[in-house]
Amino acid sequence: MNQVCPRNEAATLRRALEEPIYNKSLRREVGRGELDYEVYVRTRELLALQIPLDELVVPDELLFLVMHQTQELWLKCAVFEATNLVEHLNGDLPFEAMGSLDRVVHITQILRDQIRVLGRLSPSQFQIIRRSLGNGSGLESPGYNQLLAAAEIAEGALGRLIARRGATLLDVYQNPEDHADLHRIAERFVDWDSAHQTWLVEHFMLVRRTMGIDKTVRALDGFPTMALGARMTKPLFAELWNVRVEMTQAWSREGGFAPGEQRCPYTAPAGQFVGA
Repeated sequence: MNQVCPRNEAATLRRALEEPIYNKSLRREVGRGELDYEVYVRTRELLALQIPLDELVVPDELLFLVMHQTQELWLKCAVFEATNLVEHLNGDLPFEAMGSLDRVVHITQILRDQIRVLGRLSPSQFQIIRRSLGNGSGLESPGYNQLLAAAEIAEGALGRLIARRGATLLDVYQNPEDHADLHRIAERFVDWDSAHQTWLVEHFMLVRRTMGIDKTVRALDGFPTMALGARMTKPLFAELWNVRVEMTQAWSREGGFAPGEQRCPYTAPAGQFVGA
């Protein structure tokens, strides 16, 4: 058996991984781009889109680039599903709309979780990577801008669906049992918005860790990092948050029980279950 010096083991492994790998189960070499999986996924083209390993300015640059590339792919999927959502809402297909909404929510949660992989990127390493980014900014992301545009159209489609039912958003929230499907869809929109905002919060925290948040610290696009604070809390669907404000403003203590007061048995509306 050939002995490999531990100091050279990583270098030997890197060289070996540059060549196709023999898969014992398939009895084929994987990595030439010739197998059906490789052809369908286009692995040779996909894995050639990154900076060659020997040209990385720091090792973490590969992770930084792949994270942003995969986020663009996920955003492409989210925009695709958001467009389907608009079609389903305009076609009065609430069940199908929920399916598309579920996918958008899960994808946005993936975006939120995925950015955390860069949480250990040190300021010194990022400062080196940053020198090769030109004036690049997340605001230039095609997927991000497409998502904002699709979300605006989706919100309008939801509003029209509610109006076709002869209701308002406030009606849906004040009487959810009378508008069960609309209420469920509206709340899933809120899930989407919540995931979107927490994704931006994760980005804010990454910027804070690598660059710092201050009016004197400017991103490559010229905007001060302090501006991210307002951006990350700006909702996609303002009306869905404002309806809660409207309900709370109209709230009254009347009809409740004082703490410790003996309560009468609760009688639920018809069709609702009351526990023993």
